[in-house]
Amino acid sequence: MAKENTKTLSFVVSSFRTSTSRRLSISRLLATANLPTIWNLSLRGSSSKVHIVNPRHRKSHALHCLRSEGHEEFDNSQKSLGQSSITKEAKHKDIWNLFREAQKNIMILNKQRLAAVDELEQLKKDKEELLERINQLEAESQIVIKKDKSSLFWELLLRIDSMVINGLVNIEEASSMRKLVKEHEANISVFPLDVLQQGDAEILAELRRFTNKGKRNGLHVIHICTEMAPLVSVGPLASYITGLSCALQEEGYMVEVILPKYSTLDLDEIEGLREIEADAYSYFDGQLHANRIWNGVVSGIGVTLIQPVYYSSMFSRDKVYGYQDDFDRFAYFSRASLDYIAKSGKQPDVLHIHNWQTAIVGPLFWDVFVNQGLEGTRILLTCQDFDKGLVPPEKLELCGLDPAELHRLDRLQDNTNPHFVNILKGGVVYSNKVVIMSSSHSSIPGLEPTLAIHKDKLFFAPFGMDNSMEKDLCCDLHVSAYTSIKNL
Repeated sequence: MAKENTKTLSFVVSSFRTSTSRRLSISRLLATANLPTIWNLSLRGSSSKVHIVNPRHRKSHALHCLRSEGHEEFDNSQKSLGQSSITKEAKHKDIWNLFREAQKNIMILNKQRLAAVDELEQLKKDKEELLERINQLEAESQIVIKKDKSSLFWELLLRIDSMVINGLVNIEEASSMRKLVKEHEANISVFPLDVLQQGDAEILAELRRFTNKGKRNGLHVIHICTEMAPLVSVGPLASYITGLSCALQEEGYMVEVILPKYSTLDLDEIEGLREIEADAYSYFDGQLHANRIWNGVVSGIGVTLIQPVYYSSMFSRDKVYGYQDDFDRFAYFSRASLDYIAKSGKQPDVLHIHNWQTAIVGPLFWDVFVNQGLEGTRILLTCQDFDKGLVPPEKLELCGLDPAELHRLDRLQDNTNPHFVNILKGGVVYSNKVVIMSSSHSSIPGLEPTLAIHKDKLFFAPFGMDNSMEKDLCCDLHVSAYTSIKNL
């Protein structure tokens, strides 16, 4: 049955094609003859009839072509295809427009997202900085809270030194302020810590509010030395300075230390390290030279560091000792220390000097500085090694001393090398008391004649402060030495 339907359909299509072809031929013929035609096409028969109307009896009419339903459907389908194509093209264009618009929106969103990310990162950074600052402030607060009386005591005194060097107060005012701090040391823990961050006037006003309690009865001792643990340590002098200073402060003494500012110092060990804004000047080699002054606290002990400006290379070296110009270096430091003490208005009871490196302080003090407000100060020399510091006499001129006056056997002239001066001998001669620390010697080789002359000055102490017994013995001996100095 399906095959028969297929054959019938093929026959109809073939007949339609043949009929259409014939009609088109007749149409062309009539068009050539300029005759009106009327088509009557029918699919019912295999052929079509053609009627020719005589033009003489009728009006000319327009040629009409009556097509079959199949042709109309074909045209309609073509139109539909065209319209569909146009619609697709329009839709395609619309899609591209939407795509481009979407791309623009995506780019805008990306920019906004990146801006938001940057803003978020900045907020995170600001938050981290804020937290870091908060932690820093908390740490500083904890450090301040943990400060003991000695640390706070010395911060106040060193601030007074700064006021004098900067010219904010005169020496008399500074002395009154120091006396105020000393007399109220027992109450120093109740001093408002935030005032230390304020100006000098606020500090002075707060100091005056203290009650008259807890006066310090011990002596004021200043060590002028070249080592101090844990800042700089080469030999036993470093631990001796720190141990003795702490022990004396426990006994009611006020002890501070002056050191060169070596480039190798462990500055992390210094609490509240700060530089005084104004330079302090000292004499050397015929001129005044600027020094930068630093203050801080180490193990509850006030510490001052002296840093030469012009002679900056003196203490910017790998080693503390062992250079050809060691006398020049330590003579400069000794003179600068005395200039600083005099200018700051300090009036210590004892200047404690150590070994040949600072023994030159003795003759400098008595020949140059004693009349600069230091009339009540005395000198104590400690000898831990037997290096003498032999130099030509003319070297004394560098720090302002007169070689002709000092190159004498009863003063600095060396006992065995008369063409040299002996700096350690000068320390013995010009000190009020001398402590010799040795485990095997009761004298200093080469200085026996000098020590015999000055035997009333001498104290002998065991070498070292490694345990509490040695520390107590050493402290007791120095207390005796200081007391005997006070009674001079």
